[in-house]
Order: sequence, then structure tokens, then C-alpha cells
Amino acid sequence: MGLLSVVLLALAGAAAILFAFLKRQQHFWRSCGIPAARNPQLLAGNVAGMASTEHMAITLQRLYREFKQRGLTFGGFNSFFAPTVLLVDPELVKHVMVKDFGVFHDRGLYVDPEGDPLSGNLFNLEGHQWKVMRQKLSPTFTSGKMKLMFDTVASVAKELNQFVDDNCHREDLELREVLQRFTVDVIGNVAFGIDCNTMKNPDSEFRKMGNKAFALTTTSVIKSFIGIQFRSLAKFMKMKITEDDVEEFFLELTRSTVQMREQNGSQRNDFMKLLLEIRDQGTFSDAPNSAGEGLTMRELAAQCFVFFLAGFETSSSTMTFCLYELALNPDVQYRLRKEIKEALNEGGGNLTYEALMKMDYLDRVVSETLRKHPPLDNTFRTNEVDYVIPGTNYTIPASTFVQIPIYAIQRDPDNFPEPDKFDPDRFLPEAVKSRHPYAYIPFGEGPRICIGMRFGLMQAKLGLATLLANFQFSKSSRTSVPLVYDPPSITLGPKGGMYLRIERV
Repeated sequence: MGLLSVVLLALAGAAAILFAFLKRQQHFWRSCGIPAARNPQLLAGNVAGMASTEHMAITLQRLYREFKQRGLTFGGFNSFFAPTVLLVDPELVKHVMVKDFGVFHDRGLYVDPEGDPLSGNLFNLEGHQWKVMRQKLSPTFTSGKMKLMFDTVASVAKELNQFVDDNCHREDLELREVLQRFTVDVIGNVAFGIDCNTMKNPDSEFRKMGNKAFALTTTSVIKSFIGIQFRSLAKFMKMKITEDDVEEFFLELTRSTVQMREQNGSQRNDFMKLLLEIRDQGTFSDAPNSAGEGLTMRELAAQCFVFFLAGFETSSSTMTFCLYELALNPDVQYRLRKEIKEALNEGGGNLTYEALMKMDYLDRVVSETLRKHPPLDNTFRTNEVDYVIPGTNYTIPASTFVQIPIYAIQRDPDNFPEPDKFDPDRFLPEAVKSRHPYAYIPFGEGPRICIGMRFGLMQAKLGLATLLANFQFSKSSRTSVPLVYDPPSITLGPKGGMYLRIERV
């Protein structure tokens, strides 16, 4: 037999094995006796078009609706050829996130703190490593710590206001980009103590690296898929999720920031100061039980990195969607501006942290924005052992990827009547009490709830209050109605950008 024949035979054998594997994956849920989405494709499974022609939020919403119409509280589907569970019932969401957290304590993401140091952050970490890091970091995000950082955020908000004032006449002013610059400057100041100045220099290295870290490329998608579904293979390959230049940038930035502070003895009320206190003492002076050991330089860099990513895109998209909804609902915008003006008048023209936190209507407007447009449209867990769905005879096999479709749950008319309507009164106390508490989970829930939630809300609210005190937003000829989400995006973002008419008030 010639060499060519041997090669062709080997390729045919590999193709046959691959085909058999894919066919088995197609019938995985049937073999488990678990109800599943219909008609999976060989390679795409039940998510054909996801991230290419439609955003993941819409793909998962379609599956959610299919299961809901069939009277299911959950269902199996194939994310490409990977068997995955989608939760439908908020009560089941509560079990996974809280009641049975001991089974679902991990996200199932690939993490290699040694070979890919920035992956060793709180979002990715698992088991005992996650628990210890969470205990160390939790005291950094108390309301008291947020109050210390407020003045820094407020100073950047003034720069945002000045930029919009100088450019509001421009029809080509793309708001999402402007608000991304604001959040980059905030986090550059708060996490690293540096002035990124992206309002004047939009091509700053800081913003460039942030965009690259968030970019959804073919390579990043493949790596993430391998890291989730074939973690042993990923570790054997010493696969890196983080791009080399992104890793080098954030590691060096962290090292240089720490070195400068140690040499100069400079003190700032920011995230870096709190991390250095943990590194040096193992605990906070005002929270002596917060940790046992300090942080290594790599651990410190990883937490700064995830703090940057979490605050950079999520807060800017929340502000973007909020201004869009206010432009379409001028009555809501008028009422909110009135509340902001009253708070400013009471503070002699300045907005304090306490005043911001007391603004009830602003809180409801932001909550309704997060309901309609949650920055992360879904969250996920994986089960450590086989898990019997409460009240059923169905068993989810161990190490199965479980997705919680936040966007679909929060757009379900059974949870929120007229879900496409923007109505801040959904978050009046009596309305909140009338629905399942796990029907609204933009920050997740349970022990793995977003640790930076307070900071993200403070940043978004302060930015919005600053802009709305001085400008009125309305539809322009370039405003997309209805809104379409950008398909190849990790977070929810408007396709084609966000353009509104901006007028001084």
C-alpha cells in the first residue's frame, strides 16, 4: 500500500471517528432521558447563527421560549456540539445559584494561573482558590470603600461633561465610544492611579488593550470552547486565553504602579491601595478577618485586570442603553432630570455620594435599563457531581455546562408584562415583591454575585446624573429604532453604534 493510500485511509478513519462523535453528541440528551431542543445540526447544534447573524442573547432567548412553550423548567441543547443545560424556571435558577451552590460553585472556565496569569482572577477561579480570593477581596467593595473612591469618579465625570459640551453639536458623535472612554478613565484612575486621558486621546494604549481583551475573534472563540469543553487538553497544550501583548501590558502596568507607590510613598483612595494593603498585611486594617495571606504580584495583576474588564464594558453599555431609552421616553427623562436637579440644588451644585445613593428614581431607571439590556446576557455554572433536578427524576451528568439566560428571563412577559416597554415603576417596592426574586438577576446572585456591583452602579449613576443635569437626549436621524444588538460581541452592544441628538439644557 502506497503512502498516499495510507494517508487517505487515515483521513477517512479520522473523519469517520469525528462523524460518530458528532452524531453521539447530537443524541446525548436523548441517551440521558432529558428533554432537549429539537433538530440539532451536526456541527452548530442548536445555536446556528450565534455570534455571526445574531447575538447570543437572542439565540438563547429562542431556546428559552421553545422550552417554555413545551412546559419545561429546563432543557438540554447543543452549543455547537457541546451538551449544555438551559434553565427556564426562576426557582431552579435559585437552586443552582444559592440553595445548591455547593454543587454549582464553579463556572467551568479554563484557568491556569501559572501559564496564563491574568486568567487567575476572581471571575474564573474555582473551588478553594475562589473562596480564599473572594474572602480577601470582598471588603474592597463595601459602601464605605465606594465612598472613598467617589471623588475620583466625580472628577472624571466632569471631564466627560466637558467633552460632551464641546462636541454635542456633532452628528457623528458615537455615544458608546464616548462612554467607554469615560469608564476607561475612571478605572485607570481607580485601579491603577493613572490618568489615561482617553477623552483627549481616544487611541490610548489602555483603551486599545481593553478593546483587544474584549474582542470576540475566531481564535478567542475556539480557545474558549476548548477551555470549557476540553480542559484537560487545554492544560496539556498549556493553552493561553489571554493575548501575549495584553498580558505583558497589564503585568508591567501593575508592576510599575506598585513600584512607583513604594518608592514615592504616595497614597490614593483607590482599588490599588486596598490590594496593596492585602498584599502587605493579608487583611484590611478595618476588616481583620478578611484574609489570611497576602497577594502575589501575579494575583494582584489578575484582580486589577478583571476589575478593569468588568467595569470598562458593562458600565459603559448600561449608560449607553439608558440614554437610548431616555431619548425614546422623554417623560421618563424629564422626571429623572428633575430629581437630579433637586439633588444638586440641595448640595449647593455638587452631587455627594450620599445624595447619589438616595436618588430613588435614578435607581429605578438604571434597574429597568439593566432589565431590558443586561450587559452580560447570560451566566453559567458547572456541576461537580451528578445533580437531580428538584421535584423531578431527571439527572444532569457531572461537569455539564449550565447556562442561565438572564436576558431571556428578564424579557419573559410572565415575569415582566409588556417586556419591551421601558417602565421604571417595575421597580417600585410593591412591584418587586409581586414577582419571583430570581426573575431579575443582572449581576448574578448567591455567593458568586458580581463583587463589583456597587462600584459599577456608582460609576454608571454618577456618569448619567452628570450628563442629564446638563444635556437633553432625543432621537436623531441616525438613531436605530428598533435596536439591534451587535452579533459578535461578548456583552450587549448596539449594532452600528449609538447616535442621539444632544442639546444643552
